[in-house]
Amino acid sequence: MAQSFDVEIVSAEKLIWSGRATQITARTIEGEIGVLAGHEPLLAVLGDGPVRVTLEDGKTVEATAADGFLSVERHAVRVVARVAELAA
Repeated sequence: MAQSFDVEIVSAEKLIWSGRATQITARTIEGEIGVLAGHEPLLAVLGDGPVRVTLEDGKTVEATAADGFLSVERHAVRVVARVAELAA
């Protein structure tokens, strides 16, 4: 089983989603980035677009996010955006 880490997706107004994941991909202003457990610490500016979170059971949660950043820490990834919402 793949290693997992904590993920939070937060808008300026509220927590959109949080949980454990094995992978997250997001669009940054420099292109798409993928993060797995053990990724080096990173701070990136988000571009407008999807944030895809692969859960421990293989299911996917998708959100859209704009105007914010993605922070990769030792055991957690946080997506903080002015505007974010779960995809339908």
